[in-house]
Amino acid sequence: MSDPYPPRPLIELGQITKTYGSGETAFQALRGVDLRIHQGEFVAVMGPSGSGKSTLMNLLGCLDTPTTGSYRYEGIAVESLNADQRSLLRRHAFGFIFQGFNLLARTSAIENVELPLIYRGTSRSERRALAAEALASVGLPDKLRNTPAELSGGQQQRVAIARAIVTSPVTLFADEPTGNLDTRTTREIMELLTRLNEEDGITILMVTHEDDVAEYAGRSVVVKDGLIESDRFRSRHQPAAQVP
Repeated sequence: MSDPYPPRPLIELGQITKTYGSGETAFQALRGVDLRIHQGEFVAVMGPSGSGKSTLMNLLGCLDTPTTGSYRYEGIAVESLNADQRSLLRRHAFGFIFQGFNLLARTSAIENVELPLIYRGTSRSERRALAAEALASVGLPDKLRNTPAELSGGQQQRVAIARAIVTSPVTLFADEPTGNLDTRTTREIMELLTRLNEEDGITILMVTHEDDVAEYAGRSVVVKDGLIESDRFRSRHQPAAQVP
């Protein structure tokens, strides 16, 4: 199938390698990865344990750096940035969602969502308004004062998603975002991510090992032994299993 996106990619990897350790103990997690991702895509990254998919996502999210190869984000040579510059890129262009939610336990939902804005130096009144708006957009307008212990797993993940989108990121990285959720809640979260992708235009890269979750993405990239084994487009957001 031909690439339906414009020729200039948002993300472009060229012969990316990542080696951990040295000498006899060296392990090459990525062995020359080429990948293009365009703005507005929803990409599922899949692969068995140890395949290199988590390493790939960490590199894409500027949480790690490649050993060799080139990484361009909106034309910026990311591999040449220093730690502070990569941090700035993460802060202003990326949002992150994790399997374990990573919420502060003794902090209210709205205060959890405000955290990225504090790092940006946003004023208290503005960040409070933006956080409330983000929580409303994920269906939690009445849970602003609740702590994580007072919320269900699905609600906690919605708070985590609100925190990830409160800065209006260009790209959202989701690491097993439904791994701790039941089937019904998984569907709700994936429908929410689909809406963020389709209506808000957020580019989403999602690591998952679940085929039914990957069905929501418009493209599946399978990583095996540090290389991309397959890369295919699909009919967008047609989940295989529906829950009554």
